[in-house]
Amino acid sequence: MERTTADEKTDRGAPGDTAAAPRAARPAFDPTAFTAADEEKRRGVRRMKAIATGALLVAAVVFALATWAENAGAGAWAGYVAAAAEAGMVGALADWFAVTALFKRPMGLPIPHTAIIPTKKDQLGRSLGDFVGENFLSEAVVRRRLRAVGIAGRLGHWLAQPDNADRVTAEMSTALRGALTVLRDNDVQAVVTEAVTRRVHAREIAPTLGRTLERIVADGGHRRAVDLVCVRAYDWLVWHQDSVMDAVAGGAPGWTPRFVDRKIGERVYKELLRFVSEMRDMPDHPARGALDRFLRDFAGDLQSDPDTRARVERVKSEIIARGEVQDVIASVWTSVRAMIVAAVEDERSALRLRVRASVLSLGRRLSADSGLRGKVDGWIEGVAAHVVTTYRHEITSLITETIESWDAEHTSRKIEANIGRDLQFIRINGTVVGALAGLAIHTVAHLLGG
Repeated sequence: MERTTADEKTDRGAPGDTAAAPRAARPAFDPTAFTAADEEKRRGVRRMKAIATGALLVAAVVFALATWAENAGAGAWAGYVAAAAEAGMVGALADWFAVTALFKRPMGLPIPHTAIIPTKKDQLGRSLGDFVGENFLSEAVVRRRLRAVGIAGRLGHWLAQPDNADRVTAEMSTALRGALTVLRDNDVQAVVTEAVTRRVHAREIAPTLGRTLERIVADGGHRRAVDLVCVRAYDWLVWHQDSVMDAVAGGAPGWTPRFVDRKIGERVYKELLRFVSEMRDMPDHPARGALDRFLRDFAGDLQSDPDTRARVERVKSEIIARGEVQDVIASVWTSVRAMIVAAVEDERSALRLRVRASVLSLGRRLSADSGLRGKVDGWIEGVAAHVVTTYRHEITSLITETIESWDAEHTSRKIEANIGRDLQFIRINGTVVGALAGLAIHTVAHLLGG
């Protein structure tokens, strides 16, 4: 909203003045700029000034007429009226001086301690900042006020309402979706990849693998895997008999007869088939026992043998460094992000339903559990106390520096527009009270003199 003050009209130049210099751009927010509401208040101030001045003029006219009447022998009443009117004029003038001295020098005279607001603006700002810091931003005041408010109880009662829980859930979903939208996938993927890679490299996995394998072997959990391998191996041998026999025959020396190679292949195949069949059907097969011992020894080596652990770390590093693995790690963020976005957009998703249930549960617990309310209130008080004790100077300096940055003249006009109407009542009251006081003094003096 533009100001309509005379100063700004001067800045704009005459309506037809094309040579007027362009006005400097104003900031987006000027606390001393006059709004339409301020202009309305200024009109109210002018009306009250006219009424207060009119009261002074009435008192002057009454004083003049009463004095003339008294001199003309009108009677004792004229003296009472003149005394009241005279005291009313004195009170009106005194209060006019006091009110005017707040904003400017009365009649332009360089009287000390006048134009208080324009000349003492910065000092008033510092005093206001100190006042706010001492009376509103002290730890004791903040703690006492927060304790009296009972934020945890009110919050619990509010959150326990289903409509409020829905609102909180919706706002949290909107905030989360907005945060995910702002984040750049490439940046997050790089961070995730770097964090996962650093974490994997920083932690040795061989001892963990060894302990896990040791528990699996001790519980017999590996036997199902052995059973499955034996079954699949037996089936493979049955389905690929010719391939096994051809492989054996192909490895024989060239000088051996072909039928001998064939016989040897059949013999090897039958022995393999028998061995796998027995291993499949006999839980106590010696080969199974040998496999158990191997796995137990390997589990121990993973935990205690330096060479084995070093080889596992090298294999781990080689796997992590492969491009395919890095791509998989980077793609985790894309999958997680898509999953979260879909969940927060669906009002009936498990995520939103769980969040809503958690909000309702928290509200009910805060409402019913006095111990929890005390803890939450204590946390809130602690955070608020830390903020006001740590940043009190910055907060008060914001008040001081803001007021110091205001233009003195405009600040004075702005303040007068907002409180000047009430100040004019002081002038009116001064006229009335002065008149009554003058009348009382004149009456007492007349009685004592009589």
